Amino acid sequence: MGLMYRNRLDPDRGMIFPFDPPRDASFWMRNTLIPLDMIFVRADGSIANIEANTVPYSEEPVRSAGPVAAVLEIAGGRSAELGIKPGDKVKW
Repeated sequence: MGLMYRNRLDPDRGMIFPFDPPRDASFWMRNTLIPLDMIFVRADGSIANIEANTVPYSEEPVRSAGPVAAVLEIAGGRSAELGIKPGDKVKW
């Protein structure tokens, strides 16, 4: 279910979707009530791309820019607030 049906997401919360092996990832926002930032993370921990402020309820695919090992979903706009950008490293 991920973050579907939630009406809020605290700024210090999110959800990570790990993939083993890494793969091209595609998500949608069906039944997701709030905008999210989707951070697509390569196997080496570097951020491939960020789709910021995804549109609630949209069924349009939100895709990674190549194979990724994880997708981190956080509150919409939070990436910009924290200065997170493609190429940055993620550890978990």
